[in-house]
This record gives sequence, structure tokens and C-alpha cells, in this order.
Amino acid sequence: MDPAQERQRLAELYAQQTDGELEQTATQIDELTSIAREALEAEIAKRGISGQVAEFANDPGEPEFRDLVTIRTFWNVPEANIAKSLLDAAGIDSFLFDENMVNLGLYAIAVHGVKLRVDKDRAEEADRVLLESRFDAADSENPESLS
Repeated sequence: MDPAQERQRLAELYAQQTDGELEQTATQIDELTSIAREALEAEIAKRGISGQVAEFANDPGEPEFRDLVTIRTFWNVPEANIAKSLLDAAGIDSFLFDENMVNLGLYAIAVHGVKLRVDKDRAEEADRVLLESRFDAADSENPESLS
């Protein structure tokens, strides 16, 4: 399909939509082609729609990649959840990896337990929170010892 024809077709389509329909389309902008995004942005600008709709149009919602490090490994899922809760309460985003595999039982050894991970730049702070809370569970291991 010719890009110019597609741009024209989409411009006409968006021009016929109500503001509400445009808002709905803008909330799904990351699913649109680049030509569709351009046409949507042009129609939003032409109508002078501001606020949240304009934010959707200007930010296609690129995925966020985080540099996570493992700060603890647990063989026991409840202990992993307690540690995660302590970090959450301290305002530190944390994530459990392989929790479901460990819940299955025999797979704990295969995946080397439940890993508690945090953003690399908050690892020392997270470690300190766990140590200060006197959370040094018998079921947890320092990740360096798993090698």
C-alpha cells in the first residue's frame, strides 16, 4: 500500500471520529503503525486536544528495561514473600523470580530457588533494609554463594 494513500485514508478516518473515539485510539497508540500515529497526532493537534490525549500521542509507551540484580535466594516461598514485603514497605521495588517453579516442589533445585531482585542502584539499600530488619532467614542464601 502506498504510504501517502494510507496517510490520507487514516486522516479521513480520524477526522470522522469524535473526541472520545480519538481518546480511545490514543490510549492504544503503541499498537498503531508509524503512519497511523502521525495521522492521529495531526488530528489531535488540529483539534487542539490537550492533556492526557496529547501525552498518549507524544509517548508511544516504549517498554522499560530495568537493570535488576539478585540480592537473596530462597528455598522457601513464604520467606521470599516476607523479604519482598519488607522491601516494599521501605519503598524499594522488588521482584520474585522462579517463585512458581519452586512452588511446584522438585523444580526448586533446577532453578536454584526463588530469586529476590531489585534495581542495581538500590541493591545496597535493599540489603541494608533486610539486615536491619534482622531478616536473615535460614532458608535464604547470598547469591554469590550459589555459583
